[in-house]
Parts: sequence; C-alpha cells; structure tokens
Amino acid sequence: MVIGAVTVVVLLAAGIIGFALMRNSEVSAWRPSDDNRDPSLAIPGVVTGQYAGQQHVTAQQRVAYDRSPPFGGPHDAYWAACNGVVYPNPVRTENMVHSLEHGAVWIAYNPEQVTGPAVQTLAAKVSGQNYTMMSPYPGLDQPIALQSWGHELKLADANDPRVDQFISSLRQNQYAYPEVGASCDALGPGYFDPDNPPPFDPTPPPPNAVTMDGRGANAGNGAG
Repeated sequence: MVIGAVTVVVLLAAGIIGFALMRNSEVSAWRPSDDNRDPSLAIPGVVTGQYAGQQHVTAQQRVAYDRSPPFGGPHDAYWAACNGVVYPNPVRTENMVHSLEHGAVWIAYNPEQVTGPAVQTLAAKVSGQNYTMMSPYPGLDQPIALQSWGHELKLADANDPRVDQFISSLRQNQYAYPEVGASCDALGPGYFDPDNPPPFDPTPPPPNAVTMDGRGANAGNGAG
C-alpha cells in the first residue's frame, strides 16, 4: 500500500511538472526575444504594415486612415489611457492610435455583433492589465479586431486562442513599436480624460484630413 501510495504521488507530481513545462513552452512561443522578435508573425491572420511615428494632429483634425480600425499612422498629440482601461463607449480613433505607438494592444469590437459574455471575456483580458485597452468600434467589418503598432488581427470569436497569442506577442514588445518606455497612464482633464474621452467620429474624413504620409501633421510635436 505504501509503495502504491508513493507511486501515485510520484506520478501526480510528474504530471503537474509536465503540465507546467508544457504550459511554459506554449507561453514562451509567444514571448518576444532577441531570437524571435516578432512572434505574432506565426499567428494565422495577422496583417502587418510599416508606419512612421511622431506625426501628431490636433484635437480638431482628422486622419484619413488606410485601415479600419487603423494600427499606425498620424495620431492625436495626446494618447488614450491604455493602462487596462475598458471603455464602455467608442473613443476617438486618433487618440487610440497614439497609444499603439506606446506599445499598447487595443481590442476593438463591433457592438452589434459582440455582446454579453463575449464582451466580458474580452474585458477580462484587458481590465487592470497595463498597456492594454478595449473599446466598441461601430461598423467594424468583423466582430473583433486586435491592434498593436503595425499589426492587426481580426477574429470572430472572443474565445479564439489567438487573442492571447497576439497580446503576449505584441504588448510592450520592444522590437515592434516606436516609443519604448512611453507611458500609458491617463493625462487627465484638458488632455485625455478616460472618464470623459473624445467620442468616436463615424463620418468619413473630410477633404482636408491629414493623410497617411503625414501631410498636415506635426512630426515630433506633441505630448509623447
């Protein structure tokens, strides 16, 4: 009996250790390193693009973005708070894009397609997690879209394992965004107030909108 009990304990311990090692291996596959600077490139469906940083617009300007949601390009001089904020209402895109420049991951979702438990599932991945943020995005062509600077992944299911893979690969990935070490903290009233953020504008950008090559933007002139 003693030998049998010991055997059971040993097998149980081996199983726990084996599971932990397997889990660590899975996490490591999506953790950036000098040898694997952008693990997200192995995630099916990830789209990438190259964008110049430090191109800022004023609160009155719009940007004619090349993607919806955008994942780079000119942006507002003040970033949206991205320290684990789940915005209940759509937020001005130009502020959200600035946060991507700081190394944040932005989860956007179509509020007509993603509701109830699915929203809660996504919010649990963001709430309290620094360098992440989440907001509704009306008119989104897929239920869910994940953005980091120069990267996007569109999905249909909040439980898709690629959500966690994308976040692990790109949140504060020092190899993949322009302003390493920049803050995600709220700037406050008069700048960007997460309790009263500038609203999302669903209308097409006007003819005088700042273009993706930065015409009309102020390179390097802004809060960070």
